[in-house]
Amino acid sequence: MVWQQNYLALGTLGTSALVAAVPVVVMLASLAFFHIKAHWAALLALASALLIAVFAFGMPATMAGEAALFGAANGLLPIGWIVLNIIFLYRLTTHNGAFQILQDSVAVITADRRLQLLLIAFCFGAFFEGAAGFGTPVAVTGAILIGLGFSPLAASGLSLIANTAPVAYGALGTPIITLAKVTGLDEMMLSAMVGRQLPFFSLLVPFWLIWAFAGWRGMLAIWPAILVAGASFAISQFFVSNYHGPMLVDVISALVSMAALVAFLKVWRPKKIWTSTRLGRRESATPEAPARTPTRHDGATLRRAWTPWVILTVFVFIWGLPQFKNAVDTRIVQNQQGQQVLDDKGKPKRADSPVFVPNFKFDAIHNQIEKVPPVVAKPVKEPAVYRLNWLTATGSSIFLAAMLAGLLMGYKPRELLAHYGRTLWVVRYSLITIAAMLALGFLTRYSELDATMGLAFAATGFFYPFFGTLLGWLGVALTGSDTASNVLFGGLQKVTSEQLGLSPILMASANSSGGVMGKMIDAQSIVVASTGWFGHEGEILRYVFFHSLALAALVGLLVMGQAYVWPLTALVVH
Repeated sequence: MVWQQNYLALGTLGTSALVAAVPVVVMLASLAFFHIKAHWAALLALASALLIAVFAFGMPATMAGEAALFGAANGLLPIGWIVLNIIFLYRLTTHNGAFQILQDSVAVITADRRLQLLLIAFCFGAFFEGAAGFGTPVAVTGAILIGLGFSPLAASGLSLIANTAPVAYGALGTPIITLAKVTGLDEMMLSAMVGRQLPFFSLLVPFWLIWAFAGWRGMLAIWPAILVAGASFAISQFFVSNYHGPMLVDVISALVSMAALVAFLKVWRPKKIWTSTRLGRRESATPEAPARTPTRHDGATLRRAWTPWVILTVFVFIWGLPQFKNAVDTRIVQNQQGQQVLDDKGKPKRADSPVFVPNFKFDAIHNQIEKVPPVVAKPVKEPAVYRLNWLTATGSSIFLAAMLAGLLMGYKPRELLAHYGRTLWVVRYSLITIAAMLALGFLTRYSELDATMGLAFAATGFFYPFFGTLLGWLGVALTGSDTASNVLFGGLQKVTSEQLGLSPILMASANSSGGVMGKMIDAQSIVVASTGWFGHEGEILRYVFFHSLALAALVGLLVMGQAYVWPLTALVVH
């Protein structure tokens, strides 16, 4: 029996939206104000969502439970699988001393903590966002910064702030490609439109990042380097997104920004070297994290230390290529006579490989839940098929890279297995939290709670460009993914913008651009960022929340200007 979503389950949109928001409030309040550990906070929010979905919105209990299980499965793979394996690699390199050599090599480029933060969190993180996404950049950069001596709060919170502007083009453009599919809008036009919004913030975020760490004076003291990093990234982001497409925007922009910053630091250095690793401290080192003169290593030693991370980069990049995923995950469909079946475009039709991508249907909800207008233009049944792409998952590339790197570092297979077991124990609570958070996200999606909140945003009329942008922010905060937010609200953005006489390209793009600022407060990202500092998720959330909301509001104001104010309207792709 098909269950139709009812967005006015409690009579009015306002009342329904307020009740739908309860699980979000429970989650945020538990972390930020009551200091409840993240896994318990996520489970409490999930429990409240189950009660509201069943008793307030009338979702059958069996469907609600299965939607939560579907989300938990998606939490463990791909997200949990990434976290487990990146921490495994980090622990291997730390145990044999290679990570210390890597830190020294970064410190030799610059001993200034602000510049290290710029190079690692912004430039290096953007590359990993472009190549892999799904939490990989925060896990990598957070680990490196902690290894360099940054306080856990600084490493975690600042990695989250830095991982914003690249998110819309993450995982080789997956959010934009998905947005085009769910809305039916032109992929290149969406790529170009986002590429006319985010470059402003690619320029702003590096300044914001250093200001958040070092204060106003600390930021002004290195403004030339910040400008080099931000401007080179922003210019590359604009040109690649507008004239090439979404796939390589982050990868190219990050490499250009990194090269430009390193080259600039060869001819420029700040007057005072900031050696503190704590938020807001002045130039002198603190007793808790004393400055250490980096050791200079010979070329062979440096190559050995960087080899694990080079291997990781190569594996992650290859695994992110659509051609690789398509070759491994799919097979050509044949009819009973052994002939190839062609699709609508006359190309061989492909289907998931039963070996590399076994599919598991969640029968209680698969095509049994129907989204209805005004969230979508016409009724649409929601599929619920779990694709276990065990080989081409990003986490698998990290696992293989870690194993290969471990062997090259001299570990024996038995030692690698022992280290892996200890890593699994270390991240056990993080995996529980991620599974619970994705269970919450999928339940809110299938039970209509998120769509009800979205409709409340859509009812803002003239101010919709601003609040529609915040809708994307809310979507990522709820789901942990710009891609998922685009799936969730892309259709709503298109329908509402057409009703209000706004550009569908503008508002669909605003969903993705606004969403990137929600990346720093979604529980999934916070859990990934806190893996080396478990139990402090609430502190990280409290630290980044203002930055997330303020930056999202600025994106909203830009979109308002694009909708109504000349000359910003000239930026709109038609």
